[in-house]
Amino acid sequence: MRSIQRRLSLGLISVMVVVGLVLAQTSLWLFEVGLQRYLEAGLRNDSENLLMALVRGPQGLQLDERRLSPAYQRPFSGHYFHIDFADNHWRSRSLWDQELPLLEHPGLHSNLQLGPEGQQLLVLRADYRRLGQSIAISVAQDYTPVRDSFQRMRQVGLGLGLTGLLLILVLQRVTVRRALRPLESAREQIAQLQQGKRSQLDDHVPLELEPLVAQINHLLAHTEDSLKRSRNALGNLGHALKTPLAVLLSLASCEKLDAHPELRKLLREQLEQVQQRLNRELNRARLAGDALPGAQFDCAAELPGLLSTLNMIHGEHLHLSYTAPAGLHLPWDREDLLELLGNLLDNACKWADAEVRLSIVETAEGFVLAVEDDGPGIPEAQRDQVFSRGARLDEQTDGHGLGLGIVRDIVEAWGGELVLQESEWGGLKVVVELPRR
Repeated sequence: MRSIQRRLSLGLISVMVVVGLVLAQTSLWLFEVGLQRYLEAGLRNDSENLLMALVRGPQGLQLDERRLSPAYQRPFSGHYFHIDFADNHWRSRSLWDQELPLLEHPGLHSNLQLGPEGQQLLVLRADYRRLGQSIAISVAQDYTPVRDSFQRMRQVGLGLGLTGLLLILVLQRVTVRRALRPLESAREQIAQLQQGKRSQLDDHVPLELEPLVAQINHLLAHTEDSLKRSRNALGNLGHALKTPLAVLLSLASCEKLDAHPELRKLLREQLEQVQQRLNRELNRARLAGDALPGAQFDCAAELPGLLSTLNMIHGEHLHLSYTAPAGLHLPWDREDLLELLGNLLDNACKWADAEVRLSIVETAEGFVLAVEDDGPGIPEAQRDQVFSRGARLDEQTDGHGLGLGIVRDIVEAWGGELVLQESEWGGLKVVVELPRR
């Protein structure tokens, strides 16, 4: 969610900065062009007044100074003129010892400087004919105050624009956060689904999210129903096969097969393996029970039932115990951990004389699970052999040799490590180190 908010904020900032700069520059340019057109009208009016001040005198054209504005008499007043006709020219006293820049063609000209203070001039040249002569009149006005006002307006506008941008970003962040709050809530509920704390998403969501939530809830319900039907089918199949298996085992022991001892032995071994595998799957289904999809392993809730079930399977003469921190939840799927611990404890119970102990310790790096028994143990030179699927060191004990191989596959999938050691009672100690998620 934070990355979405960050991308939206960056996108909004970029768009607003670009659009704001374009609008600001365009507005200032249009305003300046409009103002120059307004000042051009004033300059043209002054130029026509100067034209009317040209009168016929004894020596030809003369300039009637009584018709001139007082601004043309004050040095560097900001208002200037220059009149050219034939070989003569007049200029205003306000120019003092300066000359207006010569303009090659009529029209409005800007960015021209004059005087010791570097006044920025706006100059209009207009060509006329009066009293039979061609006359060029250039009228200028100091544009510096206008440019200074423009500069101040640009600074004020920039400050107001930045303030407005910050205000819009704050409002946008609040709005986006409120708009994405349902998505954040949905993300938290999905995390709770993964942890097994809920089975459905809340359907009280905005209209835009209703189809998504409805599809997820439908998928969850379908998955949960499929798991229940699969588990029930497994149980029904197992119970349905137990009776035929018992009949086949009894037939394998009948006297009619005395003449074929090898066939009897092979048939009995294969049927016993099927029966053991069937019992194992039934026990697994009974241990799993009904649980929410993705439920995590609650040690206090799951371990007592697991040990009690194993006690019933392997006999009350075994003392099964466990130690784990109070309220510990292992961050892995409940079914997978039941598979892992069930295989380890089942293997320990088969070989133990009287004691089986499970210990779970939380470390800075993750979790350490250890299962130990007081059985005969495994010589160090032979420990690597038991990890192979189907490998067994003693054919006299029930089983297929699949347990530790399955455990190793689960541990490797979680990025952990499986080590065989000697327990304090002289038996086998299986240590599983799992990294923290």
